[in-house]
Amino acid sequence: MFRVAIIGCGGIAQVHASVLSALPDTILTACADIRPERAQAMAAKYGCRAYPSMDALLDAENELDSVHLCTPHYLHAPMAKKAAEHGLAVFSEKPPVISRDQWELLEEAAAKVPLGICFQNRYNPNVEAAKLLIAEGTYGDLLGGRAFVTWKREAPYYRDSGWRGTWATEGGGVLINQSVHTLDLLVQLFGPADAVETHMANHHLRDAIEVEDTVEAYLKLGGRPVLFYATTAYTQDAPVLIELHFERSTVRLESDAMEIRSGNTVEHRTFEVPETLGKKYWGTGHTACISDFYGCLAEGRPFRNNLDSVKATADLMLTMYEQGRITL
Repeated sequence: MFRVAIIGCGGIAQVHASVLSALPDTILTACADIRPERAQAMAAKYGCRAYPSMDALLDAENELDSVHLCTPHYLHAPMAKKAAEHGLAVFSEKPPVISRDQWELLEEAAAKVPLGICFQNRYNPNVEAAKLLIAEGTYGDLLGGRAFVTWKREAPYYRDSGWRGTWATEGGGVLINQSVHTLDLLVQLFGPADAVETHMANHHLRDAIEVEDTVEAYLKLGGRPVLFYATTAYTQDAPVLIELHFERSTVRLESDAMEIRSGNTVEHRTFEVPETLGKKYWGTGHTACISDFYGCLAEGRPFRNNLDSVKATADLMLTMYEQGRITL
């Protein structure tokens, strides 16, 4: 049985807590949040102990096996290092880092303990099916692709958080927060970046945030052109669209489904997916991702979402910010 603590008890932490409470080999032992009422609410719901900070939790809990980091972006890397210094495995929410300097902290942590990143959409059944189509060459060579993330965020989302909307604490806007999962899937499907051209803008939240609300990029991933667009200036949280252009077909991934267009023929594939935890547009892979992490810990296997596996995505994201911040 793995004894687990959650650091940060906001919205996404509720998903982690729900998954951990349902897994047969994990027990949520403790939680911490600088807003004590949030930690106390989680403790009351799941029967664990509450603390007002990570330091207080680590000082008091001597029999933990792992921690889940569900904190603001800028804290992921330093908290991972601190947990590793206590010998605890680390499962961190995205993004892994907000700067290249922070990457060094994660490398130090991963050298000591197992470290995993929550890119749960890698486990989506339609994504895994698309990877199989690519590997088997079902429709010929993969020629290129495109991806769209068009969601809605208003000023209160940033203002009420206490940390979103600034370079220092969120590390960016729509790219690092809302669309980094989609960027990661593109890297998984096409390969690492060979070339990047990025433009960023703040169209509708100039008085509320200092980061971007829109990003567009022309990418060469695995030698193939890929167009990427993401914004939080839309009127709703629309399903993410990823399109793969093959020699003999075009394959679209949208929500939990797949559409395959070959000439005048259109095939629709649906997949059995688990019940969505939290918001549907987060994806349905949290249970599979977290369960896999603990299965790997139990069996001593490398985790699919270990630090090495997310390096290409993190590097691409940081390169896009190095280019895009100039255009803001």
